[in-house]
Amino acid sequence: TNAPVLKTARTLLTYVAPDFPLAGRELWWQSRIVGASLAPGFLVAAPSMRCPFFTHTLVLLVDHGEEGSFGFVINRITDLDISDVFNEVGVTGEAAETVDAPVLLGGPVSPESGWILYDTEGVPQPSSGKTIAVADRISCSASIEILERIARGDGPETCAMMLGYAGWGAGQLESEMQQGSWIPVD
Repeated sequence: TNAPVLKTARTLLTYVAPDFPLAGRELWWQSRIVGASLAPGFLVAAPSMRCPFFTHTLVLLVDHGEEGSFGFVINRITDLDISDVFNEVGVTGEAAETVDAPVLLGGPVSPESGWILYDTEGVPQPSSGKTIAVADRISCSASIEILERIARGDGPETCAMMLGYAGWGAGQLESEMQQGSWIPVD
């Protein structure tokens, strides 16, 4: 009868005190969650997160499979304006100076790369086809065509620019979850 209490206590101990003896044991929920589809979904960095880059982060997990995982940190805003990005890559357009879209540090992998996370409603897919559907109305793309549309004023109305991404090799995210570094949220 006190099994749910024990499960909750183990979960809390993993996040609060990673050196506590229970923290090294696989917890009741880990096998079910790691085996389930995590993407699309969110990962919250647990208090026990040891990587300084990911401390206090929220990750939108775009893809997760046997080959690895891919997503974006969505709570690390930069001091850049999207017009700075337009200038850097040579994109111009009538709306380039008035676009209000945050520029976020999407992750530690390839911070020189740019991705647009956007609402797809009323926006045709880029002709390059370089788009990943995240959810019904949310996609991400590294296509310069989307960036050009935004600068012209005929792109998505709701978007965010991601610089870099978060990536995990095969089995890496599962290992970090078993260590208690990430809390999956849907």
